Amino acid sequence: MAASSALRLILGSSSASRRQILSEMGYQFTLLSADIDEKEIRMEKPEELVVALAHAKADAILEKMTKNGMMQEIVDSQETTLLITADQVVVHDGVIREKPTTPEEARKFIQGYSQSHAATIGSVLVTDVKNGSRRGGWDKSEIEEGNVFYVAGGLLVEHPLTSPLVESIVGTMDSVMGLPKALTEKLIKDSLQES
Repeated sequence: MAASSALRLILGSSSASRRQILSEMGYQFTLLSADIDEKEIRMEKPEELVVALAHAKADAILEKMTKNGMMQEIVDSQETTLLITADQVVVHDGVIREKPTTPEEARKFIQGYSQSHAATIGSVLVTDVKNGSRRGGWDKSEIEEGNVFYVAGGLLVEHPLTSPLVESIVGTMDSVMGLPKALTEKLIKDSLQES
């Protein structure tokens, strides 16, 4: 679905994959990043963690927009403005894995994937910037063990040299990459109906 002129989207992410996916969906958007310390937010369940992080990113971006005057510009405009934030973790053997902090940790993660499959848990949150309403959800995809786990890059299943080696993905590639299209589209449509 292409964005109409009465809709302004802001992608609250520095992820190249999320930018690519939202562009593939036909949307034009502005980029803003949250710049939060994700390690300060902890939850036991991965689904709760990714949802909490998407909310924290939205809160940080909305605060940034208020401070830099962008919020007033949006309030004064006739456009519906939606902020999309997202987060993703990998779950392997029941343990939540976020971005590795050292090369050693990255190597340990990749080694572990050769023993059993991994799952990605991702969330998407759409915030109507003018009225503050939020719609969100989470998504899960499982990556079944295959030769991909012996290839440099580990979970970069979208890489053209790696993707032929993936045995199966239970879910969608866009979900594994960090922004599930179907969930994002549903949340955008639901938010627009509410506006």
